[in-house]
Amino acid sequence: MDKNCSAAVITFDGKVECRTIPMPELKDNEVLVKVHASLISPGTEMNVARLRRETPAAEGEDFFFGYSSAGEIIDVKGNVKDLKVGMRVACMGGGAKHAAYNCVPVNLVVPIPDNVTYEEAAFASLAATSMQGFRRAEAVLGEYGIVLGLGIVGNLAAQIAQIAGARVLCWESLRNRRAIAKKCGLTVIDFRKVDAVEESKKFAAPYGMDFAIMAFGGNADAAWDSVLKSMKVSADGHQMGRVSVVGGCKFTFGGAAWSGNIDVRAASRTGAGYHDPDWEYGKDYPAVFVQFTSQRNARELIQLISEKRLKVLPLITHRMSVNDVTAASELLINHPDKAMGIILQY
Repeated sequence: MDKNCSAAVITFDGKVECRTIPMPELKDNEVLVKVHASLISPGTEMNVARLRRETPAAEGEDFFFGYSSAGEIIDVKGNVKDLKVGMRVACMGGGAKHAAYNCVPVNLVVPIPDNVTYEEAAFASLAATSMQGFRRAEAVLGEYGIVLGLGIVGNLAAQIAQIAGARVLCWESLRNRRAIAKKCGLTVIDFRKVDAVEESKKFAAPYGMDFAIMAFGGNADAAWDSVLKSMKVSADGHQMGRVSVVGGCKFTFGGAAWSGNIDVRAASRTGAGYHDPDWEYGKDYPAVFVQFTSQRNARELIQLISEKRLKVLPLITHRMSVNDVTAASELLINHPDKAMGIILQY
């Protein structure tokens, strides 16, 4: 086996590079995965580079990043449950770096069926983030909703809501993302060219919107105002419904008379267990109390991809070698109108 491997790093001052690092060493209850594909997060991961360019960290505080990949198990250690050498798997979390080899805790690994490619499986972690945003919105069959922002997480959240039977209208200003959304079967408007509130009221007539999923970053005061105006209204004049905030946006929330009876819910990460070391390394929660762990969410999403119900291939705009991660990151940071889903190959 090789003694070294390639891995992507964000430097202390925001550069993105490929480096050669020592092969990772297995700990108990981990699997060693030879990575075939990983997916860069245009939001979370590239924001680290953006922020470090604005305000560098301490010199030497470089950051090996990545949390969504797929590959083949080549070694195991300890209790890895039903996982075996030779299995094709999707990997999640801090162990699933943009690297040629990764050691990943047992509960953040999901087997993938033969009809799911490594590229498709590499979406599992970001898709689970979308699933968590959908679950927080509590959208159900027959309800109407808005999804704001059609990056990877927003697109997949909208698809999941539609699979669940909700009727979804998406707001997105970037032309390439609208084109991708249409390939995924989504209904989308350019909120900069049409009156998004009026279009939303027409779409959900005569009921109004039951839920919204906000899947973008930056200032969202104007978007929040438009969301409020699009929601359903009770007989006493109060807006009602649920708003799930899965992106990193910020807005000023006014209670009581300002926002009616709207429920605002943050949606963080991929589901229960993520970043709980005991759970990640094999300790399960009681299934009767914790139904949808991060692993369960990932399993469900891989199954939806296998059934061709969740479409992820249209989200891929580029396939690049991990050696070209510098160019990949510059595309995502400087040209969001041209790049979205970049798969790194190994």
